[in-house]
Amino acid sequence: MVCADAVVDPSLPILAAQVTELADGLFIAMSLNHAATDGTTFWDLLNAWSEISRHGGSGNRDIPTVPPPKAKRWFIEGCTVPVPLPFAKVEDIGRRSESPPAVHECSIHFTPESVKKLKAKANAEMAAGTTTISSLQAVLAHLWRATCRARELAPNQETTCLLAVGCRTRLKGMPPVYVGNAVSSAAGKAAVGEILGDDRLGWAASLLNRAVATVDEAGLREKLAAWHGNPSFKPLAGRFPPEAVVVTGSPRFDVYGNDFGWGRPVAVRSGGGNKMDGYVTVYEGRHDVGGGRGGMELQVCLARPDVLARLVADEELMNPSV
Repeated sequence: MVCADAVVDPSLPILAAQVTELADGLFIAMSLNHAATDGTTFWDLLNAWSEISRHGGSGNRDIPTVPPPKAKRWFIEGCTVPVPLPFAKVEDIGRRSESPPAVHECSIHFTPESVKKLKAKANAEMAAGTTTISSLQAVLAHLWRATCRARELAPNQETTCLLAVGCRTRLKGMPPVYVGNAVSSAAGKAAVGEILGDDRLGWAASLLNRAVATVDEAGLREKLAAWHGNPSFKPLAGRFPPEAVVVTGSPRFDVYGNDFGWGRPVAVRSGGGNKMDGYVTVYEGRHDVGGGRGGMELQVCLARPDVLARLVADEELMNPSV
C-alpha cells in the first residue's frame, strides 16, 4: 500500500541510499518506496549502480550492461487512465498501520548440494510424471514444515505458506524491465498433520507448485480488471492468516554480484519494513560458500524467541539429508 508518510509529505524521497564506512569495510543501505515499484526493479537499480561504481564511471563502461528500465505505465485493455479512485483527497489513501510487533530473526544458508538433495527428495516422493518440483519449492516446503514443528502447531490446525509471485513473465506485453509493481501472490494451504511426517516433503512442495501454477495471464487480468472496478489499498497488517509463512524475494535476483569495486558483499540483509511473524526473504546463496552458485539464503522472522530457538535447533531443517 502507499505509505501514509509518503502520501502526506511528498518531500519524502521515493529512493534513499546511505553508505556507512566501518573500521574494516563498508555498509551500503538502500530503500525504495514499494508504492513506486517492486523488488525486481530494486535489484536492477542496485545492479546498475554497483556496475557503474565498479568501473569508475568513465569510458565506455559508464553505461551499465543491465538493460535500461521502461518507466512507461502499463494498463490492461479498456482500463480508464488515470484510474478513478474512491477518495476525496490523496491523503485518504494512506492509512497508518499500528507499529508491527518486534520479531526475532535468523539467516539459514542452503548450499547448492543441500538444494539439490531437497529437490531430488521432493520429486522422488511424487508419482512419476505428475509434478516437477522446483528447487525453490522444495526448499520453501522444507522450511514450511520446520516452522510448523517449531511453532508446535496441532495436527488439525490449518497452515498457510503464501508466496509473492512475479508477473512480468506472465503477462504479454509487459517487458522484463518494467518499472512498477508487477507482483501477485499464491498460497498453499493444508492441515499441519498433512504436511508433516515421513515422505511428506514432496506433497507440501506440490501444494506450492499448484498454487504458483494458478497465477496465469487470464487470472491476473481478471484480478486487475476487478481492482479497476473497485480500487482499494489494504495495509499488510491483518492480511495474512495467523501462523502463516509469508515468502518474498527470489534466488534469481543478483544479490551477491553487487561489487562496487571493493569486492563482493559478505552478507545481505533486508531492512525493517513489513517484518512480521513468519516473514521470509529469499536470496541467492553466496557464490564463495558451499560450492558456488545454486545455493539459497533465507532470512526468517518469528515473533517468539522460543519458536526461533526450536527452528534453528531442528536437525531435519539444518541437515536436509536426515
